Amino acid sequence: MLNNQPVAGGEIVRDLEGERASASGNSPNDPPMQRRTGIGGLLEIGAAFLKLGLISFGGPIAHLSYLRAEFVAKRRWLDDAAYGDLVALCGFIPGPASSQVVFSLGMLRAGLPGALLAGFCFTLPSAVLMIAFAYGVSAIGDLGHAGWLHGLKLAAVAVVAQAVWSMGRKLCPDRTRLTMCLVAAALVLAVSGALFQVAVIFGGALVGWWLYHRAIQESAAPPKTGIKSHLVALSAFVAFVAILALTPIVAASTGNKFIAMFDSFYRSGALVFGGGHVVLPLLRAEIVPRGWLNDDAFLAGYGAAQAIPGPLFTFAGYLGTAIMKGPYRWLGGLWCLFAIFLPGSLLIGGLLPFWHQLRSKAWVQAAMRGANAAVVGILLAALYNPVFTGGVRNVRDVAAVLVAFAMLEVWKVAPWIVVLVTAAMGQFVLM
Repeated sequence: MLNNQPVAGGEIVRDLEGERASASGNSPNDPPMQRRTGIGGLLEIGAAFLKLGLISFGGPIAHLSYLRAEFVAKRRWLDDAAYGDLVALCGFIPGPASSQVVFSLGMLRAGLPGALLAGFCFTLPSAVLMIAFAYGVSAIGDLGHAGWLHGLKLAAVAVVAQAVWSMGRKLCPDRTRLTMCLVAAALVLAVSGALFQVAVIFGGALVGWWLYHRAIQESAAPPKTGIKSHLVALSAFVAFVAILALTPIVAASTGNKFIAMFDSFYRSGALVFGGGHVVLPLLRAEIVPRGWLNDDAFLAGYGAAQAIPGPLFTFAGYLGTAIMKGPYRWLGGLWCLFAIFLPGSLLIGGLLPFWHQLRSKAWVQAAMRGANAAVVGILLAALYNPVFTGGVRNVRDVAAVLVAFAMLEVWKVAPWIVVLVTAAMGQFVLM
């Protein structure tokens, strides 16, 4: 039986279903996706997403495949058209795409409580592992001569190189966008700073709009959504903008480290386009220059994050724990996890009812072409500095990186296996 009792986010859910039905040619009166509220529905959501959080190796693209297999093919919570709409929305906005799809699926199934529980269960395994890794690194002490750490750095070089390669082929398919990518990389290498990277992304969006908005044919807009869902969405979007604008002011005026950490991680989560790997240069620009962590500790956590299941953004749990001192440093990890995941969740709530309207606009598609090309350029710059310069020391290291890259890109070996292999090489072969 369908549960038609109102739930948090239910108006948004009904609007999305009606739009999907119209877009697919079905009547809006057709039965919508089955929803379950109450304890039974939440237990179902918790079990399903906890299982996926434990087994979802391979990064965001693999996560989306796991989610489709579980909730479209197996459980039939929604069809391919609705799932494609969710993936398109989450790829369009900043934040961790796979985690935003998880949040959306939970909302479609059981409203806001389902969304929160789905996100928590999917993130929990990798968050616990990353916080525990931070404690382990702290216990070891000096990392300067650790061979396994050197191997993790080389794994990071291969992983980021693969991300640049695959994203570049997809997002920079012509000379114009490839040029934009290279210009963005050159600018970021020449001028350091997290705010400048954000400016490059917005500059890319502006150039993309200028170059492409006349070349893209605007598609027919679907029916508009209801007023109630607009009010809910507007509240979420206002909260997103207000936090983004006010936390730097509060952090600067109070000098409180906890608020400064929240500001850094929230801003990084709010401005990351193109997947989890792009957060690397933004977070480093926020953390390393302030002296919160050195490059060795930063890259060690990034390398370890490749070897665990779940979203790459749980790297924030490691960073927050490593930054803080004392017996309750794990609270710093939880605080940074909350900060980095919050903006993406608010954006999903703010844009979900409007997505079908927005994606039909030529200017939106044109701006995103430019922004995505700039994102690839920023990641290319990060591949050189700090990833390559901080990890590769000699020709043997270059050979190890090439082997790791071939395992990832040519032989399609799981990233966690590549990380373990390069860590072992660093410990027993390269040192």
